[in-house]
Amino acid sequence: MILQNSHRQKIQGLYAITDPTLIDDANLIQAVTQAIKGGARIIQYRNKQGSAELQLQQALALAQLCKQQQVCFIINDDPQLAKSVNADGVHVGKDDGQITEARKILGTNAIIGVSCYNQLENARQAQADGADYIALGRFFSSQTKPDAVQASLELLAQVKLEIDLPIVAIGGISRDNAGQLIEHGADAIAVIYDLFHNTHNIKDTAQEFFLLFNK
Repeated sequence: MILQNSHRQKIQGLYAITDPTLIDDANLIQAVTQAIKGGARIIQYRNKQGSAELQLQQALALAQLCKQQQVCFIINDDPQLAKSVNADGVHVGKDDGQITEARKILGTNAIIGVSCYNQLENARQAQADGADYIALGRFFSSQTKPDAVQASLELLAQVKLEIDLPIVAIGGISRDNAGQLIEHGADAIAVIYDLFHNTHNIKDTAQEFFLLFNK
């Protein structure tokens, strides 16, 4: 259980997810650096539109940054890329076998997170399959994924009672609504738009999220 406890400590607080539509390539490292300075504890690299060469280049740079700053670095949906850059882990969808396959590629020490959307059963299955954390949402109207399924605060509270894994809340989260997710059991808050849409204010925005966990 020592390993699980170590993972549990890492999946807490502000979970920043990169988005190439909000951050151009030239400013990626600077933007993520500002998020970390403001208090982000987990960084997820998410870039579904870049070339394999660009993704490797950016992921390597972010992996180095996160290691220097002692924050957790997760790759979205690509265990092989996570292995190539020695990331802390990967975040995958709920499709059958993804956790098992990621574990084969990354080994027992990797952190594997799973999207469970708005289904308690998905969370139960993820825990049974050996996930290290689960993500629930979207909870609010999302700029990034406007058509994503809706999750409720009641579900969040129920999952918190039943599932013994860190819970990441995602979807339309802002400084105005994040507090209620924390109150209902979210261990981490995944933020894209509200954190990165104003590139001149990333550090201060991250700090506002950080303070919600330290009231």
